[in-house]
Amino acid sequence: MSSEVSQTLGPIVTLLGAAVVAVPLFRKLGLGSVLAYFAAGLLVGPSGVALFTDPQAILHVSELGVVMFLFIIGLEMRPQRLWSLRRDIFGLGLAQVLLCTALLGGLGLLLGLSPLVAFVGAAGFVLSSTAVVAQVLNERGETHTVAGQQAVSILLLEDLAVVPLLILVAFLAPDHVAAAGSGWKSLGVALAAVGLLYAAGRWVINPVFALLAASRAREVLTAGALLVVLGAALLMEAAGLSMAMGAFMAGVLLSGSSYRHQIEVDIEPFKGILLGLFFLAVGMSLDLALVVQQWTFIGVVLLGYMAVKAVGIYTVARLFGSNRLTAVSRMTLFAQGGEFAFVLFAAAQTQGLIDAPTQALLSAVIILSMALTPLVLILAKHLIPAESPSMHDTEAALDLKGKVLLIGFGRFGQIASQGLLAQGFEVSTIDNNPDRIRDAARFGYKVYYGDGARLDILHASGAQHAQVIMVCVDDRDACKHIVSLAKSEFPHAAVLARAYDRYHAIELIQAGADVQLRETLESALSLGCAALERLGLDSIEAREVIDNIRLRDQERLTIQVCEGIKPDPNHASQTLTPEPLSPVRSAEHPVS
Repeated sequence: MSSEVSQTLGPIVTLLGAAVVAVPLFRKLGLGSVLAYFAAGLLVGPSGVALFTDPQAILHVSELGVVMFLFIIGLEMRPQRLWSLRRDIFGLGLAQVLLCTALLGGLGLLLGLSPLVAFVGAAGFVLSSTAVVAQVLNERGETHTVAGQQAVSILLLEDLAVVPLLILVAFLAPDHVAAAGSGWKSLGVALAAVGLLYAAGRWVINPVFALLAASRAREVLTAGALLVVLGAALLMEAAGLSMAMGAFMAGVLLSGSSYRHQIEVDIEPFKGILLGLFFLAVGMSLDLALVVQQWTFIGVVLLGYMAVKAVGIYTVARLFGSNRLTAVSRMTLFAQGGEFAFVLFAAAQTQGLIDAPTQALLSAVIILSMALTPLVLILAKHLIPAESPSMHDTEAALDLKGKVLLIGFGRFGQIASQGLLAQGFEVSTIDNNPDRIRDAARFGYKVYYGDGARLDILHASGAQHAQVIMVCVDDRDACKHIVSLAKSEFPHAAVLARAYDRYHAIELIQAGADVQLRETLESALSLGCAALERLGLDSIEAREVIDNIRLRDQERLTIQVCEGIKPDPNHASQTLTPEPLSPVRSAEHPVS
């Protein structure tokens, strides 16, 4: 048993070790993580020390990283947001695919390729690498900028283009009549799968996640998130569509779910690890012996394809209104081929359009183009002056990024949010009580599921963009932890917290809260004011008495904090008010 375990763990440890060594080293050198993964994969693969001899098996598994990335992108795009990008997707994206395919096909003919091989090579190379582009956008922090959203729109169109390209490859095959005859049936199956996915996202997912959240078992929520992503991907693949597109559609359908933050946070680690594994597998797949043997042909095709595609991308960008620097940036980012080319080349070989040696050569060109992209980006960064971002370019695409993050939507949080909402401030609200979320939805409030004590949930909820973070949870320890976490990780935001009593208020001040308020203080003072009025004081005099009590309470609290006094939270007298204003003092009470 132990030997079987060691045989299983050995490759995993090797891959993790290669990534852990390569990525920090390459990033320190300014070469980026993508090139680090490629280099590490090449080292441990068949062309290196040959610790792995079947990179295709790893590649198939690691493609789930691309699937999960598109799912997270979908989570961040409400249907109305996606509709607003229709011009970029079906205009900008389609124009880029068509023009670049034509240019690359023409170059293939000039290089002496047959028409079919030239078309297959062009169609494969025009599909940029979603994994490479996504990783670069993420590292730059540009995913949610306007330029980043245009890049994502192009990637979505290219993912959609895989399906008609595969159908076209089948049509060009010798037995294309049979393939064409089943086209309508395939279309019907695809539409049925999309309808099923829509129905599940509309009526099934939210109730299921409410049940999972009620169980208070975090691992079950993680399993549910993985089930949604992988189930949607599998459904779309079975219907003849791409897994990545299925995952993206599932993300869009869940973008309005109250559980989107929790799902995103649970998926994020898997996405990152699998994307890294994908780049490792691509590096392993490069056949160095073939590259050395055919270096002239591969070099000419590689440089020619990247240059011609870059020209096409730049032209389309300028025609669609991008300025020169944006067009050049997109050109350097998209000039490579991508992972979907491997699928297209394999289908073309199966259909008899290209032979195995040609497929190997074209695949080598794709891999080398993906490996060259980080170097091209570094070169462009040094040669092209940086563009000053405008307000339009840096506008966040996510509608959830509000000015206020409210944590806890119980009786306290509901009242605290009223003034903000009445004045039209953007308020993002999270709570970890499924029943409370469901009740809030019935009254028209959008509350998202999430544990505010977790840093990853705070990030997913937009804390890094918030001006004010209001901590309204009714758990003393959790409240203190959230305040401390928010102040250390998001120092730009003012942190306002709900305190249980004076002892808790002192703890929150020491944790860094900018404002703390005991949950019963103001209501109790108001009740005391009403009692004074009923006993004969006029309203002005009664308010002055209460204001003085409030002032003395604040002064004494400040003294206690400065002197480091920590009242015993278990002592009943700690809830007493400061010394009375009357000159007659019947007893000395500890200060609360």
